[in-house]
Amino acid sequence: MKILVTGAAGFIGMHTSLRLLSLGHEVVGVDNFNEYYSVALKEARHARLERFPGYCGYRADLADDAAIEKIFAEHAFDAVCNLAAQAGVRYSLQNPRAYVQSNLAGFVNILEGCRRHDVPRLVYASSSSVYGGNKKVPFSEDDRVDAPVSLYAATKKSNELMAHTYSHLFGLQTIGLRFFTVYGPWGRPDMALWLFTEAMLAGKPIRVFNYGKMQRDFTYIDDIVTGVVSCLQADHLEKEELFNIGNNRPEQLMTLIQVLSNALGIEPKMEMLPMQPGDVPATFADITRISAKLGFKPETPIEKGIPAFVDWYRAYHKLP
Repeated sequence: MKILVTGAAGFIGMHTSLRLLSLGHEVVGVDNFNEYYSVALKEARHARLERFPGYCGYRADLADDAAIEKIFAEHAFDAVCNLAAQAGVRYSLQNPRAYVQSNLAGFVNILEGCRRHDVPRLVYASSSSVYGGNKKVPFSEDDRVDAPVSLYAATKKSNELMAHTYSHLFGLQTIGLRFFTVYGPWGRPDMALWLFTEAMLAGKPIRVFNYGKMQRDFTYIDDIVTGVVSCLQADHLEKEELFNIGNNRPEQLMTLIQVLSNALGIEPKMEMLPMQPGDVPATFADITRISAKLGFKPETPIEKGIPAFVDWYRAYHKLP
């Protein structure tokens, strides 16, 4: 297949593109290389993709109507995998317009490109953040998700509604994926695992929110990619699908810190802080639906995934 992957220089986008290329698919990547976090990291990820003859990359913003239309016009895509977004819950409190541009205006351009150029399938990233302050665990796709606690979450719920509309009106197959706290090599510098690792190696205290009483369904990148690629390749899915992709095993934040401490060989100094606006105390994915339909089964516990991240982090930063 020829597949458009947006956010190709991003964490999940790069790993997904690499997997697709290794399976023999052609990948057209799009990324705007914005400065939300290190552009050098994005360039390094993208350089890995450019080694493949089956890869073609564009530097463009999803909110640029003309640029996105041109990309769709130049290629006949068999599927689109929309992983580009302005990420981050806390950043959305200070920079709301960035989320409207990328996650709403940009997503409309992707939907329109699929509609106007007869792309049969769109797989797109949603987020576990749509569950808001849901106290029922594990989180099921059938739970109500109409009370987001951050603008980021609201834009992701909006994406699901927009995708539903295009499936209903134009017959576009849309498959939404609610990702649960993705981590691993080449991960994002604004995520807890990177921030903790960076601080501990520098001998600085780590900032532990909600006084450590947080639970997250940490999901290793390879497991996430397996789920995404299955959705792109499967031929038996409904016209409209929505799946949780998580590890189905919530971990205490303090457990993550202990596993990281073991991997680094450093005892952490901790600054215990209250819950931050927009955060939720716990996430926990019910993966019954994706397991039944696609045989999805996460294989990587944090005891294996965190040391893999640490090994990559040391190599990337040329640390001993």
